[in-house]
Amino acid sequence: MGVLLFLVIVIAASIPLAWLFRATLVRTLPHDIAIVARDMPLTAAFGLLVIGVYVFVAVLAPVLAPFPERAVVGTQFQPWDSTHWLGTDRLGRDMLSRLIYGARNTVGIAFATTTLAFVVGSLLGIWAALRGGWLDQGLSRFVDALMAIPSLIFSLLLLTIFGTTVMTLILVIAAVDATRVYRIARSVAQGVVVMDYIEAARLRGEGNWYLIRREILPNALAPLVAEFGLRFCFVFLTISSLSFLGLGIQPPTADWGSMVRDNATLITFGNVTPLLPAGAIALLTVAVNFVVDWQLYRASGLKEQG
Repeated sequence: MGVLLFLVIVIAASIPLAWLFRATLVRTLPHDIAIVARDMPLTAAFGLLVIGVYVFVAVLAPVLAPFPERAVVGTQFQPWDSTHWLGTDRLGRDMLSRLIYGARNTVGIAFATTTLAFVVGSLLGIWAALRGGWLDQGLSRFVDALMAIPSLIFSLLLLTIFGTTVMTLILVIAAVDATRVYRIARSVAQGVVVMDYIEAARLRGEGNWYLIRREILPNALAPLVAEFGLRFCFVFLTISSLSFLGLGIQPPTADWGSMVRDNATLITFGNVTPLLPAGAIALLTVAVNFVVDWQLYRASGLKEQG
């Protein structure tokens, strides 16, 4: 009952906060951008606000956290008090501090992984669509074979083989997710490479890199940006899932997935502390999806048609 009441309060408070944030953007941004912000739905405004708060917390984590990330500052599972606002974990580390540092670690690693997956997957997908022939068929069949393996199981297998360092985690998940990005980028690019302006550029003697950079990518950017947001959510949840299973971000580094696992025993005593990192994961996922939905709506041109 207490959790339900808390959710109702959060939802009720999010509406005026989103309206105030949108109004602030309209007043402070340049005119051209302010017009876009004025037509922004409240859900997208709320999503941007949440993303901004997460970025702010991640960047200023050492300043905002009351205690160091790995410091043992109390006894095991201390209750909430004026010193430890969210209590302590099973080793006596401050939960609020680790929750704040978790924003930097979990979100930062997820963003780096998604960026790498998108650079590799989108370039290969566009290149395959542009070249066609045996290159397109070979890359596509290889990607199909990799996508036939469930991504979480494939990630677990690779991490078991190559280890669980942060760099290995980024490379493994980026490699797995690049296959999904490849399919999207290739599909979008195939609709662009048949256009007359591509043929005209080829007749002028332009190379493949020019065609990708100046002709194809600008026309495929809108769906790819939307896919970046969705893919970030999947990567973010994958990293949290792997950490929960013990093969993600390794202790003593603060991570929301491992924080849920390490403190799950508190739930049996009616303590909601383990739900806080889970709630942080869910909130960011919902916020990113709100912004992605808005971008897809704008890219579809439905507003202009209405």
